[in-house]
Amino acid sequence: MKYFVEQGSVVREIWGKGDTILFIFAGASAEFALNKAVDWLYFTGRLPADPLGRLFSTVGYARQIVFSELEGAHRAIDRMATIHAAVESSRGQAIPDWAYRDVLFMLIDYSIRSFELLERKLSTAEKAEVFEVFYRVGSRMGLKGLPGSYEAWVQMREEHLQQNLQQSHFTSDLYRQYRKHLGAVRYKLLLEAQALIVPGRVKTLLQFNDTSLLTPILFLYKLSRKLKLDWFLKSLILPPAYMAEIKELDSAPAR
Repeated sequence: MKYFVEQGSVVREIWGKGDTILFIFAGASAEFALNKAVDWLYFTGRLPADPLGRLFSTVGYARQIVFSELEGAHRAIDRMATIHAAVESSRGQAIPDWAYRDVLFMLIDYSIRSFELLERKLSTAEKAEVFEVFYRVGSRMGLKGLPGSYEAWVQMREEHLQQNLQQSHFTSDLYRQYRKHLGAVRYKLLLEAQALIVPGRVKTLLQFNDTSLLTPILFLYKLSRKLKLDWFLKSLILPPAYMAEIKELDSAPAR
């Protein structure tokens, strides 16, 4: 059986661990709030109504693609393309190509950043492997203007960060929704996690400190995983309503 991502790939290792995915969540939730095309995420009303549920839905699609056999992954990608086409039809205009690329670039970048934060440094070849997997996702969706190599992606990613992000009223509103759905303490933890994971441009626009209060706690958390106490800590910092979904992130989804 041919899989979209082969057994033993570092991409399966990244997307098979709830910890790394939660940091991908954190980074993407920060950058989404700054994206110049964030109004598209507000068009259906689903994102502000349930930002955590929306992020779980997006990650669910990504994991389904990563762990599926080839044809199943293609069907999942095609469903995403159909959903976006329906939103474009309802609004009467097309989502910009650069906005599609931005989302794809986030998945690549935060996959790498999260794994390196929690596990180990990736080699250039492993980073290129992450890029190649999501390049195939974008190519299947028919995205235009994709970089042809990891090295070209690094340059284009930086250009996108400089050109496609801004503070707006959507930024403020989305962060209000994060606070509303998380509560004050968990919201503060989200901000500290975002400060750890986001690139410099995002950190500057959101006025994050250069250091995060989670830095010393991260060492203790890594130790707790070895002692099998990490789920106790997660139960303290994550909304109880989503614990079932979070636990599922530590195993490959059913194909």
